Amino acid sequence: METQNNKLAKDNINPPHLTVLPDEKVSFGQSALLGLQHVMAMDVYVVPFLIAMLIGLQSGQSTALIQSTFIAAGIATIVQTYFCMKLPIAQGPSYVPLGAIVGIYAASGGGDLGWSSVLGASLIGAILVIILGFTGVFNKIVKTFIPPVVGGTIIFVVGLSLMPVGLSNNIYNGAGATINQNIYLALISAVVLIICVMLGSFFRKKGRIFRITSVIIALIAGSVAAKFMGVLDLSAVSQAKWFSMPQIPFADFGFTFNISAIITMVIIYIVLMAETTGTWFAVSNVIDKPLTDKQINRGVIGEGIGCFIASLLGSTPVTGYSTNAGVISITGIASRRVFVAAGAWFVLFGFSGKLAALISAIPSAVIGGVFVIVCGIIAISGLQVMKNERIGEKEMYVIAVPMILTLALTLLPDDFLYSLPTTVQYLFGSPVATAAIVAIVLNKLLPSIK
Repeated sequence: METQNNKLAKDNINPPHLTVLPDEKVSFGQSALLGLQHVMAMDVYVVPFLIAMLIGLQSGQSTALIQSTFIAAGIATIVQTYFCMKLPIAQGPSYVPLGAIVGIYAASGGGDLGWSSVLGASLIGAILVIILGFTGVFNKIVKTFIPPVVGGTIIFVVGLSLMPVGLSNNIYNGAGATINQNIYLALISAVVLIICVMLGSFFRKKGRIFRITSVIIALIAGSVAAKFMGVLDLSAVSQAKWFSMPQIPFADFGFTFNISAIITMVIIYIVLMAETTGTWFAVSNVIDKPLTDKQINRGVIGEGIGCFIASLLGSTPVTGYSTNAGVISITGIASRRVFVAAGAWFVLFGFSGKLAALISAIPSAVIGGVFVIVCGIIAISGLQVMKNERIGEKEMYVIAVPMILTLALTLLPDDFLYSLPTTVQYLFGSPVATAAIVAIVLNKLLPSIK
């Protein structure tokens, strides 16, 4: 029988909302199932799909890019989770570089030359990020400029910025169904998710399975409902091949090093690092484990290695996905083994067109129903970081202005955004990065009033 002191010590070590800690062992079968859950909650295929559409890639080229993106996400996830940062973090393609990629591609003449310029610039930018990690420069920036109020604000705006995207893109304007059908599908997946989490919390041990598999159950329930509504299209799955080779460097694509393209991409990587810092803080808060200097430096190195690998595979820069922090909070499973399994699934999907097509077939509204719940949980995590801080007049503005700016940029009309100078487009195209920079600047410039 454990003593009261031992029990108190254990309570201090184990966060009450987690059932499995980052370094705890999970069986192979459970890791595979729970890893698949994280994969299904991430819309990894969307970024390569948008790039293919924006620069006009042909069908075969689009498929190759999607495959490369899956493989890059998988390897980057394993590198970051198992070797570098050693935290439960899933990597995936970032939305931040979209405008820069299209601009570099067009400015370099399009075609093979345009794409090789994009990959060459990404490669050099990734090397510079790795150097930032090795020298510890980025860690010094974080320690100097991101106290709890700023860190909590960044986490909050990560969740806040994703909510309108999930509601508008995934639900209200989701392709393949009417708005009524999309709303019903989103409600079904969201309600099933909440019911599963509540069952897990209410029945504790007996209901644990409902909580840890809540996301995958919600997505399956939503997909079944979509099938009954006649909006689940599996034709692409039946046509896809079980196995297909990904792109091979220097055989299917090359690298061109253009100074202006490299400078542009370096700016993008700086914005990208500001954004991914929010994800690190979100995960750190969810698992109740403060980030150490060593972890931040190793995280930067891992981010750079992931982006370097993505470039070598002919894909675009990767970043940590904040949605997974929400999934950890919902399921209570923070095991790194689960994230390594997620990385393995990504690689498997990259070699199998049929499996990748199956993930892509899940209706966007079904994913949206889960996605918006996850976004809300991320935002609340940010508030929890700040709960013990004194919120004076200065802090109110440090929190409020980035919050307003996040919504303003998220809802900014595309026509106006594209009329701005290119560099401003890159910055404003990432509401989280812009809000993070503003929070940091306001915290340094505004006087403290006691």
